[in-house]
This record gives sequence, C-alpha cells and structure tokens, in this order.
Amino acid sequence: MSSTQGSRVVVTGATGNVGTSLVRLLSEDPSVGSVLGLARRIPDWFPPKTQWSAADLASEETDLVQEFAGADAVVHLAWAFQPTHDPAETWRTNVLGSIRVFDAVSTARVPTLVHASSVGAYSPGPKDGTVDESWPTHGWPGAAYCREKAYLERTLDTFERRHRKVRVVRMRPAFLFKRESASEQRRIFGGRFLPGQLARPELLPFLPDIPGLRVQALHTDDAAEAYRLAIGTEVKGAFNLAADPPVDAALLGELLDARPVRLSPTAARSAVAAAWGLHLLPASPHLFDAVLRLPLMDCTRARTELNWQPRHSAPEVLEEFLHGMQSGAGEATAPMRGRKAS
Repeated sequence: MSSTQGSRVVVTGATGNVGTSLVRLLSEDPSVGSVLGLARRIPDWFPPKTQWSAADLASEETDLVQEFAGADAVVHLAWAFQPTHDPAETWRTNVLGSIRVFDAVSTARVPTLVHASSVGAYSPGPKDGTVDESWPTHGWPGAAYCREKAYLERTLDTFERRHRKVRVVRMRPAFLFKRESASEQRRIFGGRFLPGQLARPELLPFLPDIPGLRVQALHTDDAAEAYRLAIGTEVKGAFNLAADPPVDAALLGELLDARPVRLSPTAARSAVAAAWGLHLLPASPHLFDAVLRLPLMDCTRARTELNWQPRHSAPEVLEEFLHGMQSGAGEATAPMRGRKAS
C-alpha cells in the first residue's frame, strides 16, 4: 500500500482492554490509513478511520481470510479469561482461535503479525533479578492461561519457520491496567461479589503479604504504544513490556495506607481455592500458583529497538486503576462496560 494511503491495520479483540487503547492510538496515527476492529459485538464507538466487524475467531463461519484481505498488519489481541472452570472452552477460543488467525494471516498474505503473548508464557523465574526475552516460555502447566500462552509461543515458532515472509512480533507485557478497565477486570478476576469499595483505603486496615507475590504492572496505553511502534517499524521477535518498580505488598500498602501482614502462600491459596470451588471467585488457584512463580522482566530490548518508554510508573498505574474500581469506570464497548461500584 502506498504511503499516501497509509497502512491498513486489523485488530482482533479490538473492544477489550488493550484493543480500545490501541484502536484509539491507531485512529490518531497519520501513518495509518484505516483500522478494522474485530470483536464479538460491534460497539457504539466509532473512532476516526475505524470500521467494525462482528467475528468469532474460533468459528468456521467467520471468514478470517476475507477480513484480513489487503491488511498491512494484523494485531492479535483477542483472548477469553473465562470460564476458568472449563479449560476446554478457553482452549477452543484462545488456542484454536489463534491458530485460525495465524493461518489466515498466511493465506491472506499479510506481511506483519503482532501477537499478544504475556509474561504468563514464561517459565518460573527470579523475583530478585530480571530475565530477557531468551528466558524459556514453557509457562506454568497448572494454569490454563499460562499453558495456552506457552502453547501459542511454540505454534509461532513453527509458523515463523514455515512463513519466513511474515514479520512476526510477540509482545510479552506485564499485568495491564487503566482506569477504564477497572469494571471489566473486577468481573473477570473478582467476580460479581467483589465490591468496588474494597479499593478504598479506609476499608483495608491491613494487606496480605504473601512471599513470592512480587510482580510487574504496566499502563494499558503504554502497552498499546509499543504495539503501535511495532507496526510501524521492521522489528521482529519478542519484546518484554513493564513499568518500574515491581509491585509487592510494601508498595500496595503505601498506596492503600494499609499495613502488610505476613500470610503464608499455603493459607492464601487455600482461601482462593475454596472461593473458586464455590464459584464465588473467577480467578483460579492455579493462576495464583503461576503468579507466585512469574519472573520479573528486563525491558531493555523494547527501549532500545522500539524506542519505547512507559509514561506511567507502576504506582501511578495502580492508583489510577484503584480510582477506576471505586467509581465503576468503563468504556463504551461490551467487554469494558462500566458498572457502579457496589
């Protein structure tokens, strides 16, 4: 496509947490001529240069080759976190749906594929140091999310060998938050019984301090900027994305003005497992196991090769997200719909 027309970008999962941020950035980018957002339900939101198409990526009734025709890049963000009690269903959506996306990229001769991997794809690693993109991506086998992300890393290994003309970029972001994602993420991980007011400092006099619970966070808009930069350059391969500093009980205690109280991983897991078993909590104990083992990531490659720098620190990200939980923030798409804190 000529530079005067601008590039055509297709985004799967365009109405979700990262999708809404990326579509907004692409719609404002003068080098982008048009954006096609794929989602299960078409939103009442129409950014400039953007069209929508209803699509179920795992369904044979969705002609992904036709959707991708003429695209200069496909950004694959679509992902289902639930139902956590039915791993076969998430496997159908996430793994088989992603494989259909990869195959359609090849058939439609799209030159660039940018795939949303995750820190969750990494094998267990250090909490007192960082790992670069060469760290093994075998995930944590007990958690469906990690298992699926890791499987797709292997799938892309094969895809790249077979389709050398496709430039493949794998983004491996830390946990992503923004104010507008608060309601969606509360539903996904906390369920309908978790009230938004629990994010208020006066209701949290103490905070569980669980050994090993030290992770990284990133503002969703900062992650979306890395995706945008990857589309417009010739980079390939994997990129770690995270903001500083790492998040632990001490940092959360400062944000919430709550005193960290030591709690053993076994006790914490037992509580999560009980709530998950009773269908009171969507987040599974297997994901809790994985989070305790996730490595901290070195983001040097993204900073040097993408010229990417997060604009928000981890404390700023979490503070914004907590305010979003308190207010029931959301956006004008089905996955991101707001809900009053209750």
